[in-house]
Amino acid sequence: MTIASAALLLFLILDPLGNIPVFLSMLRRLTPQRQRIVLARELLIALVVLMLFLWAGKYALEVMHLRQESVAIAGGIVLFLIGIRMIFPPPEGLMGEIPDGEPFIVPMAIPLVAGPSGMAAVMLMGSNEPDRLGEWSLALLIAWGATAAILFSATYLYKLLGARALTAIERLMGMLLVAISVQMLLDGLVSYLRTGLAPV
Repeated sequence: MTIASAALLLFLILDPLGNIPVFLSMLRRLTPQRQRIVLARELLIALVVLMLFLWAGKYALEVMHLRQESVAIAGGIVLFLIGIRMIFPPPEGLMGEIPDGEPFIVPMAIPLVAGPSGMAAVMLMGSNEPDRLGEWSLALLIAWGATAAILFSATYLYKLLGARALTAIERLMGMLLVAISVQMLLDGLVSYLRTGLAPV
């Protein structure tokens, strides 16, 4: 996987376009200046969390005695479920009920930006090829930067594209995530079958 393909994968997982309506609804009660402060804070928290999973994921797997194939399969399943919810969103929204008040960490930073599928994806990148952690960090920064740029432009994009266009884009991204999740699941199963049932 190249840096560009890794950045694209992470960008799709972070799903900034799909998060625009949710973020706007959560920030609408705040002043414009406070909105920017809260958004910057939540995005930075999400970046720190994803970086921690990227750099410490290998050690976490070793401590919990989890195989990389298990994380790949679990990540594929979670990503598949999120993709399905993007294509067929429930009435309460992609992430369920949203609490009132100014958001702090939950749900904007986690799980809307740094969700379980993103954590699993960066953990797999870091554990599968630990010698490329610098490249994966760059890919994560690129994806995060693009996500931040879109979310900071959320109000303008919402007015420009409208709810229907954003919904259509989210459905398309959901279909891409489903395809990626199936590939992750198949790769994990193939790797597991090749290594057999040997202990960790």
